[in-house]
Amino acid sequence: MFKSNNVTARIFQRQICTPAPGTSIYSARRFYENIVPSCTIYDVECPDHSFRKFTEDGLYLISFSRNHQDLIIYRPRWPSFSCKEEDCDTHELPPKAKKFEGFFTELYSVSLATSGELICKDFFLYMENNQFGLFATSTAQIHDAPAVGGAVQGVPCVEKITFHLLRMEDGVVLDERVFWSDYVNLAHSMGVFLYDDLLAIVSLRYQRIHILQIRDSGNLVDVRTIGEFCREDDELFLYSSVQSMANPDKSKQLHQMTMNHAANGLHHDRPAGETSFLSGIKQRLLSFIYQGIWKEETDQTLRMQCLKKKFYFHFQNYVDLIIWKVQFLDRHHLLIKFGSVDGGVSRNADNHPAFFAVYNMETTEITAFYQNSTDELYLLFELFCDHFHVSGKNSLYMNFISTHSNNIHNLEQLKSNKNKASSLSQFVKKMLSSLPFSCQSQSPSPYFDQSLFRYDEKLISATDRHRQSTDHPIKFISRRQPNILKFKIKPGPEAGNTDTRSKKISSFLFHPFLPLALSVQQTLFLQPAVVNIHFRR
Repeated sequence: MFKSNNVTARIFQRQICTPAPGTSIYSARRFYENIVPSCTIYDVECPDHSFRKFTEDGLYLISFSRNHQDLIIYRPRWPSFSCKEEDCDTHELPPKAKKFEGFFTELYSVSLATSGELICKDFFLYMENNQFGLFATSTAQIHDAPAVGGAVQGVPCVEKITFHLLRMEDGVVLDERVFWSDYVNLAHSMGVFLYDDLLAIVSLRYQRIHILQIRDSGNLVDVRTIGEFCREDDELFLYSSVQSMANPDKSKQLHQMTMNHAANGLHHDRPAGETSFLSGIKQRLLSFIYQGIWKEETDQTLRMQCLKKKFYFHFQNYVDLIIWKVQFLDRHHLLIKFGSVDGGVSRNADNHPAFFAVYNMETTEITAFYQNSTDELYLLFELFCDHFHVSGKNSLYMNFISTHSNNIHNLEQLKSNKNKASSLSQFVKKMLSSLPFSCQSQSPSPYFDQSLFRYDEKLISATDRHRQSTDHPIKFISRRQPNILKFKIKPGPEAGNTDTRSKKISSFLFHPFLPLALSVQQTLFLQPAVVNIHFRR
């Protein structure tokens, strides 16, 4: 649409030209080619806080105190200053405008952690329509905790995990939910997923998926728990059955069932909280696998051979699977990732076998099941990646995150990596290892739009992760004019790092729509971070 790089000419052309239907927002985003964070304030004076991220609507900057006790919220604003000279652009900013307070205003500070808890600095989820924030605090992990009460052996235990729902406007804690002697993977919000007003929390230790609803009033309301039971009345039904079996006039029936269980090698002297039955979700999974293999063959002899080879031979492996991670696909379907216990608690689970299941919460049925090396699932991932990057109906800016199913440049890069891969199976596993996606893990900033800018994704990307720091500036090149440098982002001191021995990592916090970004460089020895502010002057 735009042929000129002059912003005035672009505005005039926008007035006289009408974009194609449905492309007006994409056409407007091209103005970001002219409006870039081209100015940097190095090593800005700022509070010694751990800066987390901007909210998706750009209204708040989230940060935590270094002792992980307090939450500090800032409101982004633009620096203002007066200049008496004719050409103000050539003059340096006044000292007051170079300070952190010139760009951000502290709204409030809230103490969240109590009783030996610490704030999980990697966890934060935001409800844009109500401006609610979900934070988490927890006590220290116990790695060798005994597996009691139905807990999975080998999964760590955290004595107390507390989720805090805050009203971001004034910092009032609206509701809290506590999990005792449990384990939820809070790193990068991996164990929690938010979709509109629905919240899914995965208990790795007890293999439960807690579905909660966040009401407009700010209350956390239980919807259902998926794990031992799938329907709301399953537990009541089983309890009623046990009560009826305990009736004296049915003692013969109870005796007969006891003998049958003894013959099958089942013991009834198990500790309280443990059961010889598989969980409801595991039974649904095994039934789906069995029925799928059953339908592969019509001949009875071939069918039994196929069942022995594909089902009974791997039966114990299926039984030992645990839930790793969950995400919503819509309000009724969950994408559940299963794997071994070692992979569930490992920092890198790429080398562990994994399986994916689509679960319908309303019908309590498994509707699809894939291994992490399946070409069928990879094809769906390649063609419909946006469907895995689900965002709520009120998340306006989150709809413009570049993926290989909506951006030709991402798709070309994916196909190039695929062609270079020495093993197609390993490539598929590597790509599918990112599923299910972590909630709100990508920045919606237009400067990460692959149709506008090109940059080195090894050094910086939309994904919310720390990167190994570099002394060289990160270049953002125009896509339309491949040889034109639009702007540079350089973390760390302006003159570079003098200490080359200590390992440094950098994180980048981009505002969702303003030409404003923070680069935070820190070492592993808790030294004060070097914070740079990148903005358009």
